[in-house]
Amino acid sequence: MHPRVVEVTERLIERSRPTREAYLAMIRAAASVGPARNAAQCANFAHGVAGCGAKDKQRLRLPDAANVAIVTAYNDMLSAHQPYEDYPERLRQALREIGSVGQVAGGVPAMCDGVTQGEPGMELAIASREVIAMSTAVALSHNLFDAALLLGICDKIVPGLLIGALRFGHLPALFVPAGPMPSGLANKDKAAVRQRYAEGKAGRDELLAAEMQAYHSPGTCTFYGTANTNQMLMEVMGLHLPGSSFVNPGTPLRDALTIEAARQVTRLTPQGGCHTPLGELVDERVLVNAVVALHATGGSTNHTLHMPAIAQAAGIQLTWQDMADLSEVVPTLARVYPNGSADINHFHAAGGVALLVRELLDAGLLHDDVHTVMGRGLHRYTQEPFLEDGRLTWREGAAQSLDDSILRPVARPFSAEGGLRLMSGNLGRGVMKVSAVAPEHRVVEAPARIFSDQLELVEAFKAGELERDFVAVVRFQGPRANGMPELHKLTPYLGVLQDRGFKVALVTDGRMSGASGKVPAAIHVCPEAIDGGPLARLRDGDLLRVDGQGGVLKVLVDAAELADRLPAAAPAAGVQGCGRELFGFMRAAFSSAEQGACVFTAGLEVLR
Repeated sequence: MHPRVVEVTERLIERSRPTREAYLAMIRAAASVGPARNAAQCANFAHGVAGCGAKDKQRLRLPDAANVAIVTAYNDMLSAHQPYEDYPERLRQALREIGSVGQVAGGVPAMCDGVTQGEPGMELAIASREVIAMSTAVALSHNLFDAALLLGICDKIVPGLLIGALRFGHLPALFVPAGPMPSGLANKDKAAVRQRYAEGKAGRDELLAAEMQAYHSPGTCTFYGTANTNQMLMEVMGLHLPGSSFVNPGTPLRDALTIEAARQVTRLTPQGGCHTPLGELVDERVLVNAVVALHATGGSTNHTLHMPAIAQAAGIQLTWQDMADLSEVVPTLARVYPNGSADINHFHAAGGVALLVRELLDAGLLHDDVHTVMGRGLHRYTQEPFLEDGRLTWREGAAQSLDDSILRPVARPFSAEGGLRLMSGNLGRGVMKVSAVAPEHRVVEAPARIFSDQLELVEAFKAGELERDFVAVVRFQGPRANGMPELHKLTPYLGVLQDRGFKVALVTDGRMSGASGKVPAAIHVCPEAIDGGPLARLRDGDLLRVDGQGGVLKVLVDAAELADRLPAAAPAAGVQGCGRELFGFMRAAFSSAEQGACVFTAGLEVLR
């Protein structure tokens, strides 16, 4: 093992010992009790099975039959989740064929960030992760189940499902993906039309035509944003079947993998003989593996929020420092848009997750000695699924990249380090994704221009006020201020200015998106402005240094002068309408971005 991976893993284990031991004691106590149906009162049991057919009712009275909870995030608004419409019946039938039962235990909400970008609804996004976690807990609270199948793909949905399921960590659980849509308009062409539109050189008809060619059918969007990063992480964490993340919807192989997921989860139950509770599976080594793979692929910055929150749910105290220290030694092996021009289908064809895992294992950057839904050992994930005479089987994946412009070996990486930089200084702490930022653009020292939301910047751009070097400070965008919406609309405008030769950067207590791109952006800055963080004391014209090479984030103003300034007041708008008022209690309870922007952190502290 690489010494840095060992060091980070060991200190994570030691730091987490009290909370992890308390968590494991909790789920082991739940496991010892077992499903309530084994000793349920007659009325409780009858309620739980009333909707089942006669054969399923009879099976659930038998001690050797597994009852599998299906928790689904199906809806038609997300192209990635549209294929899930008929999954419950497929899964139930697959379970019946092996003498077990499946019940849809509950549905969870699933908003599409692509629809809500720049709209008021985006301010519910991080809160939706918490609602999904709670909805998952409600679904599993019936305590009639031996295992769970989790149907979710996109941005906050997979983290929410996993956080909720980990609180029922005595149950085995397996994520069931649905796959990406086939490739449409090339990502670089889509981005070019967006920039032309921002400059007024393309009309709405051209923009709409390009977007609809890019997002054109059921399946996950094909760029490497949060949704596809989720899928890669679930596979590397051993929570998917090997090679299942990026098989397109509606194909025979996809259908076979869905059926096999139902069969495999029953093997992980006590009745199946290979009992593998989710909470035992997701340990410190699995989380380190996830962070390593995140860096190696230049994955979504949103996971600097999600990974600490997921870890907390398993009693593990993962920090940004852990993630940054791993980034220093993990090479970047993939170039997928926005870090390159390829899409996720091209990545999969070039060798995909199987080759990625093989390379990282061989380099000692991943822990092999972990539990997975396929048994012990991450080396199982160097295999790929195939159909042989209609039968699902696995064989070793590619031994070398089939396109080294997309996926490379550790010996010839795109970069010697990963894509994450921890930023710190007198403005607080944040993160920057540098994998998509050219080296010549990673350091910007320029006057600040202050904005209270992204639309103010767009208006300033259209008015011609930004034709110069500057650092855009978009503040009051943190979790406690307005729910931390993604500021994705900034990317085309700042990209245009950078292309015109200006030195530009972004500093914000908000988020960019999983598609954070070529402009240096210090994001998730905490403490956030609404809590009196230094961003609230900045003024137009203050000289800022945003150094993505050295990880420096500071204002070049005398410390005494900065301390004497009164913090700016938060704008009054942004908390009413579009349902936002319903989430006021969550905004007040959110932890800092560094702690995962999580409302559950305080509750989980009781495990200490």
